[in-house]
Order: sequence, then structure tokens, then C-alpha cells
Amino acid sequence: MPNAQNKEMLAALKEDLDGVSAVWVVDYRGLTVKEIQNLRKSIREADASMKVYKNTLMRIALKELDMADMDEILEGPSAFVFAGADPVASAKAIKEFAKSNENLTVKGGIMDGAFVDAEGVKAIADLPSREQLLGQLAGLINGFARRLAVSINGVPSGLARALNQVAEQKDAA
Repeated sequence: MPNAQNKEMLAALKEDLDGVSAVWVVDYRGLTVKEIQNLRKSIREADASMKVYKNTLMRIALKELDMADMDEILEGPSAFVFAGADPVASAKAIKEFAKSNENLTVKGGIMDGAFVDAEGVKAIADLPSREQLLGQLAGLINGFARRLAVSINGVPSGLARALNQVAEQKDAA
């Protein structure tokens, strides 16, 4: 029978999993306390949080919430990064930290209900951020709207030029 502390941790874990866009799993062995604090800070800036739970509790929570199975990566020390609205930002924060510190290893995670391996997390980190994508989308919409306005404006101005030429021909005749 599970003890009360494990039941509380399971409830907290389920609460953390509720409504997240992604969960990334990292191996933090070899990191100093200061390095972990820096990692947590960069993850917080990306609208995410990092917590350490027992792997067995994570397995139970994923099963009870009908989420994807991560059994193959839930071995050894694991820290879980719970992404907010933008999973790409948290993946970028992890990847950037891992560049400067080889002790941090990305194991994989879950995004949009599907399992993602370590290479998948790195590929997601290479995607443009949400703000960049929104900016690109706004630029596309703006360009389309401008071309549409020029086209619509071209019809009356072409008609006006044609009428002007007809008027000039009648005046000359």
C-alpha cells in the first residue's frame, strides 16, 4: 500500500501534468547546485518549471491520466520540465544550457500526447519560438493584405485612366 507521502506527491504530480503543453525529461547527474539553480532560472524564464519526482510516480501518473508512455527513458535520476504555453521555449532553454554544460542530458518527453525521443526534443528546440512564428504569420497576412489593396485600388485607377484617355481623344477630335 502506498504511503501518505507518495499519495501527496502523486497528487502534486498529476496537478503539474494537468494542462501542460509538454513534459521534457532530463538527467541532471553531475550538475552542481549552482548549475541547477541557473538551469531552473532559464527554464522559468521560458514559462516552464522543473521538478524532480520518482520515476515510478511518473509512470503511475501518466497511466492514470491516459498520457503517453515514457517507460524507456524513466531510468536513473530524472528531472521533469513542465512546459507552459510554448513548449519550444522550454526546449530551447534546455538545449542552450546543455550546450554549455555536458552533464545535462536530454532523455526525451511528451508533447501533444505523443512520446518524443531526445533527438525529437532537440529538433523541437530548433523550431522558431512562438513569437517568431506569430511575427512571420503577421508579415504574411500584411503582405497579402497589401497586395490585395493594391489590386483592388488598381481597378478604379485603371478605369479612371481609361476614361481620361477617352475624354482626351474626344477633346482632340
